[in-house]
Amino acid sequence: MKIYLVGGAVRDALMQHDTTATPSAHVDRDWVVVDATPKAMQTQGFLSVGRDFPVFLHPKTREEYALARTERKTAPGYHGFAFHAEPGVTLEDDLARRDLTINAMAVSEAEADDPFNAYVIDPYGGRRDLQARVLRHVTTSFAEDPVRILRLARFAARFPDFSVAPETLDLMRHMVAHGEVDHLVPERVWQELSRGLMEQRPSRMFEVLRACGALVRLLPEVDRLWGVPQRADYHPEIDTGVHLMMVLDMSARLSATLPVRFACLGHDLGKGTTPVDVLPRHIGHEARSARLLKELCARLRVPVECRELADVVAREHGHVHASANLSAAALVRLLERCDAFRKPARFHDIVQACECDARGRQGHEESPYPQRDWLARALACAQTVDTASVAAQAQADGLSGPRVGERIHAARVAAVAAGLGPGAANAV
Repeated sequence: MKIYLVGGAVRDALMQHDTTATPSAHVDRDWVVVDATPKAMQTQGFLSVGRDFPVFLHPKTREEYALARTERKTAPGYHGFAFHAEPGVTLEDDLARRDLTINAMAVSEAEADDPFNAYVIDPYGGRRDLQARVLRHVTTSFAEDPVRILRLARFAARFPDFSVAPETLDLMRHMVAHGEVDHLVPERVWQELSRGLMEQRPSRMFEVLRACGALVRLLPEVDRLWGVPQRADYHPEIDTGVHLMMVLDMSARLSATLPVRFACLGHDLGKGTTPVDVLPRHIGHEARSARLLKELCARLRVPVECRELADVVAREHGHVHASANLSAAALVRLLERCDAFRKPARFHDIVQACECDARGRQGHEESPYPQRDWLARALACAQTVDTASVAAQAQADGLSGPRVGERIHAARVAAVAAGLGPGAANAV
């Protein structure tokens, strides 16, 4: 039985010693076991957890150990694979089935604590590609799993200074042209998309997917934004797709959460359906964005938290941007539509997504976003209202139902007007 550390842990250990590279923030250690059987692993105390192929948990560290295996595609889609694991499968066989050369390196268990100074088993040139900053497929078996297109795009977002090897991009285009990405299950698309959104430069993921033709198949609502013009006085970058990429990268710069980053992705989808004769204006794009988001979220089975935040941001980002010019009554209505009184933390996320939108424009990257503090003050003022007392007094005055809510609303408007001063009291 021989044990090897493989994959991302080796890659990142090598990158740690290169001051121009940016390794992953955290990578689990993956182990491959050669010349072993499931029974031998269980005899040594490993716990079997693999459903599709033999994977075991170490009895002490709980790290995953997989038997060296090969795989063969048996049907379209991610689950159409047959895995073959037995003592005759070599380490090189196992590394050959991996996606990228930089992920197909290994070191022995004895040297795993210091991979940089270890003898690196590198049969497919991963170290060379690491130094050259290239994302390259290991073998043509890459084409058997369309998820690898998404994974490569995600790695491009994680390592934005890496290029995609021309032959790999050609292979990806071939896969798309032959309908491979059409077989991807929604859960896998969302899994890789959500991971890519959380990487260092999310825009790179979409640039790669667009370059190989996968974006139009997976996210046509996003793909159609390129080439759609916006008013240059508001958007010096003009192109809506370019703006979207700037917004996503701003969300990464501001260390936004996944729901905020997904909201950034979907906030302007409606601009892709603006009638040509009214361009570069986009009147009513907010409502169209919300409708398209609903369809996208249903198709990819996007989690509720992401879906709900994106919906509010799509509908309300224009009002958030204009909030400094709103009256106290309009401010309170905005807070109510955003459900800020019940979910103040989520309201902070809504405003952060809007800040990403405002600063994700050419020449505005360093601009302040005073709406953030202004709306925080408005919410704080409105929250000073003792709604229980107001409701009790309204009921004592003979009011009920919606009339009680109107009384609470009026009290909040008065509190905001008093707290923010003449600006809010006199605004429209």
